[in-house]
Amino acid sequence: MTTTAKYIFVTGGGVTSSLGKGIIAASLAKLLQAQGYRVTIQKLDPYINVDPGTLNPYEHGECYVTEDGAETDLDLGHYERFLNVPTSQANNVTTGRIYQSVIQKERRGEFLGKTVQVVPHITDEIKERIQMLGKSGDYDIVITEIGGTVGDIESLPYIEAVRQLRWDLGENNGIVIHLTLVPFLSAAGELKTKPTQHSVKTLMESGVQADILVCRTEHQLPMELRRKLALFCNVKQEAVIQSIDASTIYDVPNLMLEEGLDKVVLKKLNLESIVPDISNWNKFVHRHKNPKYEITIGLIGKYVELQDSYKSILEAFIHAGAENEVKVNIESVHSEYINEDNAKLKLGHLDGVLVAPGFGERGIEGKIDAVRYVRENNVPFFGICLGMQMAVIEFARNVLNLKDADSTEMSPDTKNPVISLMEEQKSVTDMGGTMRLGAWDCDLKIGSAIRDIYKSESISERHRHRYEFNSDYKEQIEAAGMKATGLNPNTGLVEIVEIPTHPWFIGVQYHPEYKSTVANPHPLFVAFVKAGLNFSKKRKSAKMAQNE
Repeated sequence: MTTTAKYIFVTGGGVTSSLGKGIIAASLAKLLQAQGYRVTIQKLDPYINVDPGTLNPYEHGECYVTEDGAETDLDLGHYERFLNVPTSQANNVTTGRIYQSVIQKERRGEFLGKTVQVVPHITDEIKERIQMLGKSGDYDIVITEIGGTVGDIESLPYIEAVRQLRWDLGENNGIVIHLTLVPFLSAAGELKTKPTQHSVKTLMESGVQADILVCRTEHQLPMELRRKLALFCNVKQEAVIQSIDASTIYDVPNLMLEEGLDKVVLKKLNLESIVPDISNWNKFVHRHKNPKYEITIGLIGKYVELQDSYKSILEAFIHAGAENEVKVNIESVHSEYINEDNAKLKLGHLDGVLVAPGFGERGIEGKIDAVRYVRENNVPFFGICLGMQMAVIEFARNVLNLKDADSTEMSPDTKNPVISLMEEQKSVTDMGGTMRLGAWDCDLKIGSAIRDIYKSESISERHRHRYEFNSDYKEQIEAAGMKATGLNPNTGLVEIVEIPTHPWFIGVQYHPEYKSTVANPHPLFVAFVKAGLNFSKKRKSAKMAQNE
């Protein structure tokens, strides 16, 4: 173990394709962790938003939430899923947060009347944020992924901060990995190195020399091409690492191990290298790639055109699928196009339905119609956050016959607000960071399905929402058959609902997908996939009996 943390900076040039810096950073971290090093990864995002909390998912994919309630970039989800180590506020830094902090210091007079400039004030703030995790004493190695592309105006202060930090840290304490694209021109039938050469040149113009090149490619990089890249980019040939297209992101640690990325990194950091033990990881990969069964789950949402909008949910299904030896096919269904008349056509063939989180009124009625169909036809149902709220509204409308039951988010004047704002939220007008965020405790009811799934009497899960189950309706809803089986011990707020008479009907106010990792698949997703498999088997048996 090291006495002071070492730093790895991951930059990108040109197009880094669908397998980018985040996966490479997470894969490298996995290999280093498997050799006994305490590793964390942070993401520096060059946009001016303070955090991704107010960004439309179509803009930037899902907003990932940490234990301490930080709204962060979705890459932090990859870091946690690979490393099985929680991230925090310190693991995601945006330009907006950097400038906000510097301006607040200026307003407080901390710069003693000096002219505040990008260098040194902004770069000093960036350096401070980069070293925050390293100085905590909790980590041997800090990997810092710098978002955006080298050469972009937005990224320049970060690259300058890296240049200064490498000088400050001294030899063998900070290295730069540069991820570039080596495109294949089918007309010429050859791989082209020019984009990589230009990208490295652009990085050098900012005073930063890459130590290692990771080359994204569709085809094997021949030795001759690696020698050429090493020669023109001032790196050793062993430091030209191939990152070839993979069938799954979970193959990448093994691909990087074969390429010796971890060895080269540790050698440059003057640290000991041993053969990493990733046997448990490989057991997961084997189960993921060799399923015994197959099911189809419907994902009902309104951002389904962009898969990154529900990234953590999709990955949680991969973890739960591997645990059950099941291939989970996800069929995305846009909630705007579901109604009472076509619900059977769109959902009738599915083995389970998950109604996804979201904000705003678009596509709400479709989600409610989807819940009604699965509730009445005994199809396994899983509602997350807004999905749970839609289940409560649907139940109130169609079982309690409160036809105008709604959420005050969509219908502020509804006479039956079964979902409404917490009292302390009613005066809030800002959008960013004002929700119930991060880890909250929940007590599970004795005899409930949820307690059986978690095998625990209390849990802690991450939240990201502003509206809540209205407890004024709790008694009425429970009397009709929907039970509140999870309550926050401090506020009494309802966190979980289920219908005991239904084969599998659970809605949760929190986001369980944020805590699912390769090493610890989330128990709710594992149970839901199992319920989907049982439903699939029963349906097949019924069909066979019918044919006989």
